[in-house]
Amino acid sequence: MSAAPDFCDPPRAAVRRLDPILVDRIAAGEVVERPASAVKELVENAIDAGARSIEVAIEGGGRRLIRVVDDGIGMGAEDLALAVERHATSKLPDGDLTRIGSLGFRGEALPSIGAVSRLTLTSRTADGEGVSLTVDSGAKGPVRPAPATRGTRIEVTELFAATPARLKFLKSDRAETAAVSEILRRLAVAQPGIRFTLRTESGSPTVFPAESEPGPAALLRRLGAVLGPDFPGNSVPVDMAREGFALQGHVGLPTFHRGAASHIHFVVNGRPVRDRLLLGAVRGAYADTMSSDRHPVLALTLTCDPALVDVNVHPAKTELRFREPGLVRALIVSAIHDALRRAGARSSSTGTQAALDALRAGGGSPGFGGLGSTPPMAAGAGRFAVHSGVSAASALSPRPASRLFSGPSVAAPAGYRAPLRPADEARAGFAETPQALFSAGLAPPGADLRPEPETIPEAETHPLGAARAQIHETYILAQTRDGIVLVDQHAAHERLVYERLKRERAGGGVARQGLLIPDVVEMAPEEADRLVEAAPELERLGLSLEAFGPGAVLVRAVPAALAGGSVKGLVLDVLDALDASGVEEGGPAGEGDPDPVSRRLDALLSRMSCHGSIRAGRRLKPEEMNALLREMEATPLSGSCNHGRPTFVTLGLAEIERLFGRR
Repeated sequence: MSAAPDFCDPPRAAVRRLDPILVDRIAAGEVVERPASAVKELVENAIDAGARSIEVAIEGGGRRLIRVVDDGIGMGAEDLALAVERHATSKLPDGDLTRIGSLGFRGEALPSIGAVSRLTLTSRTADGEGVSLTVDSGAKGPVRPAPATRGTRIEVTELFAATPARLKFLKSDRAETAAVSEILRRLAVAQPGIRFTLRTESGSPTVFPAESEPGPAALLRRLGAVLGPDFPGNSVPVDMAREGFALQGHVGLPTFHRGAASHIHFVVNGRPVRDRLLLGAVRGAYADTMSSDRHPVLALTLTCDPALVDVNVHPAKTELRFREPGLVRALIVSAIHDALRRAGARSSSTGTQAALDALRAGGGSPGFGGLGSTPPMAAGAGRFAVHSGVSAASALSPRPASRLFSGPSVAAPAGYRAPLRPADEARAGFAETPQALFSAGLAPPGADLRPEPETIPEAETHPLGAARAQIHETYILAQTRDGIVLVDQHAAHERLVYERLKRERAGGGVARQGLLIPDVVEMAPEEADRLVEAAPELERLGLSLEAFGPGAVLVRAVPAALAGGSVKGLVLDVLDALDASGVEEGGPAGEGDPDPVSRRLDALLSRMSCHGSIRAGRRLKPEEMNALLREMEATPLSGSCNHGRPTFVTLGLAEIERLFGRR
């Protein structure tokens, strides 16, 4: 039996200087990780050369061929010969690494690529002759005359042929092509004034036309081409500056999200980056408007003095170090918060399209077979009733949210009908219109059943219109000037209560309401200890409790906005939130994460607001429903609940008419 080789005691050898070609191949392992890395370096060189049009062509996912053609300033024979030498560059004329204004600066890309492939460069300046040079697996050939147009043409063939081990770790051609496409998209976002073209073996090329006039409109057109045609209509502009940093771009609405973070684009001084600080700031800005497993869609450009940021911290130059990281994070969070609040009660248009797809015949979900089948609401027709009660004015008066939808019965405001009679509810399930119904035989065919203008004053003056019905005691159906709005009453009220609690906390403390008789809540001893330990924190949020023997707490006061609900349910919800925040605090905290204390308090308030919101299945009166709509219009971020779900869906009259083939 042969002895196993001893890997722990390698043979000793004299120290020697490595061969220059071997040095280049070792260095290429950092600079050229995959074909997309080579494309990135070559395209960045073209951008630094002043190109206005860049064409990239690849074959075999970039293994067999990478071709980059630009119309930049080009190179002469001397520059071309020096460009493939290690650490030779034209981008640091004064050698100052603290003020880097170009995308490339190390002089490593071309020699690294040439060390692991066959690299051919052909270039020509505006007033010179075309020249060409080949580097084959690190062996540099002579400079030769060659026909060429102004600019540079670079061909990389048989990538990693000189390092076969690296080839084994590459992914499929499809995956490598997708990585190249992603690199080009990020560069296209960073440089809207440049035309980018990507040609692959799969079919027609991908083209991002150059935007001739710089500005927000041009950037938004480029973002629509990169992020999809739905992005411009579901985004809000960002423009904020602070202490030497300027942030501009567009951020998507909270309800316009994706399952991966690949649609988050950051550009710093013209350089596309994927930095943990910036991504953490985005996560903090969307923390209470989006589910943790979803990611926003946005593109932001940060501009500052090059001396305030270090780009020389990662071989791929995608990570940065800021001199004032706290200032940068605060700027991003504040700018996104400000933009989303200015958006007000907006929800993404993709929700409307999803609703239309569900309503079209044959396009519904398994539980809804489209217009050709019986809608699920028909089974509970009696739940469509509209009820009258408190006035909108009294419902909007300042008082605890738990009492917002309660009060004495008064006359309904103008434009609303009297409560439905039981027979009417059973017959139709909808509020009776001013005209008779065809189905009841109370109107001749052709009669105009549209609501009369005087019956919908709120629909004419408010974005979310006037409430017309409550469906399944869960959804509010409102009529607007040119369509309808369907509101999830629980999700909407959850956001309203949450924003109110946050305003109260920021203003000096959440308003409390003492209990006439303190409530004792029993639980496991360790759970009670957890609550008592957090009692000072909870006191700031309006929840006053203390220990009451082993396995119980005594609740003396609750937040005024949640008064009238189940005290035990509220306490257990808070306990769940404390347990969840404890798990998060124990995990790794990435740089740029939100302030732990604020994040914890907001998580508690979010859980409280969910507990204290209107539940599905509760009947609302017309005044109550309209009060909810009016408060939604006045509350920022009300287009989504605390978990990122939309609170309402809008259907235009034209879209409804198309559903029925009327246009």
